[in-house]
Amino acid sequence: MLSNTSRRLIHFLVFSGLIHCLVSVDQSARAQTSKVRLPIQSTIDQVQPMTGVVLWHDHDKAATDAISLEFRYCGYDEVAVAPGKWDFSKVEEILDDIASRSHQAVLRFRFVYPGKTTTVPAFIRNSDEYNETIAKSEGKKTHFCDWSSGELQQFTLDFYTEFAKRYDSDPRIAYLQTGFGLWSEYHIYDGPMELGKTFPSAEYQSKFLRHLDQQFDSLPWMISIDAADDEFTPIADDDSLLALDFGLFDDSFLSKSHSKWNAKNWAAMGDDRWKRTAGGGEFSYYNRRDQKLALAESGPNGVSVEESSREFHVSFMIGNDQPEFQPVERIREAGMAMGYRFRVTDAVVVKSDSSSTIGLKVTNEGVAPLYRDAFFAVRGQRSQQTLRGLLPGETRIFTVKNVSGPVSGSDIRIESDAILPNQAIQFFADLK
Repeated sequence: MLSNTSRRLIHFLVFSGLIHCLVSVDQSARAQTSKVRLPIQSTIDQVQPMTGVVLWHDHDKAATDAISLEFRYCGYDEVAVAPGKWDFSKVEEILDDIASRSHQAVLRFRFVYPGKTTTVPAFIRNSDEYNETIAKSEGKKTHFCDWSSGELQQFTLDFYTEFAKRYDSDPRIAYLQTGFGLWSEYHIYDGPMELGKTFPSAEYQSKFLRHLDQQFDSLPWMISIDAADDEFTPIADDDSLLALDFGLFDDSFLSKSHSKWNAKNWAAMGDDRWKRTAGGGEFSYYNRRDQKLALAESGPNGVSVEESSREFHVSFMIGNDQPEFQPVERIREAGMAMGYRFRVTDAVVVKSDSSSTIGLKVTNEGVAPLYRDAFFAVRGQRSQQTLRGLLPGETRIFTVKNVSGPVSGSDIRIESDAILPNQAIQFFADLK
């Protein structure tokens, strides 16, 4: 007669599917194997890599473990020194500085910023066929790109080809943000908005997006939710563009009009886009109240950051002013409510004479998937399955094969080539 412990183990193996995905052995070898439950105790007590509240890279409080990400605007002229010649030393300096604090970067390349000249490289700006527009934006004298320039168009494509070659798999970068218009937010709401002149034509926008989709295999890249505007952009009405793997950033998150405008833009880009590409953004700056109460219990306008992060499956949110209004522990708490959270709900070891196979049953209890590859591992042996794409509420079986020697719960780790060596992806487990 089977003991209660044996019954529980058989029930676990049959209904989790582990019996079918653990080691395959011949009839004679099966007699020499044993299956035992693996006790594991583990917790999540930090903001996870690639998630959470984000500070700018030059914030005087950026050196805190309450965040895992830092943001930096970048200019194209910081890299391009001559036609076809690139100098990424400034980008390297930025990435190394951020990584020195055990954080990853969120980079946004921009051409136009109110009150500033463009970051179009000088060798293009000084050419006879290139003519920028100078006009007021937000009350400031602002330079706008000349998107009729074929040289500027080709340069922008070439830039991202070169950037992807260097940084697509670089663990110092978590997300790349890009786009056109003010702050690269895909609009010129204040200033001269003219397709094909101060803003790229619909044809070039399509070419640009398809080009980026071909360049990046690993690094998540994102455009503003304002790209859903069907008057100036072609995306929302083109199924082939919507099929591209761009993520979204929302730079007025938790604003009063969020449900009226922003939510519709999220939806126009595809209600299930979050299942395959990342979502993030920045807390609203429409008024000081939006910043002051961004992390308040009911948020600035009746919706908490936790509730809205869950609704839009947010992985990160820029909150550079938050140290002025909130203690570090609240910033940490809010950050831990974003992105993924993994829990191991059951574990078994199948032992043979030569090695062991570990089977793990894992659920994502977070609000978004992990968008980079990560694997359960035991002493260098990684699981056959990746944690990438495990949706909130879903469960997946992971198997780690050919593990030599005895195995304990403390041997279980999550490894990823997409995080820094001194970062860790944690998981919950309370298996006695």
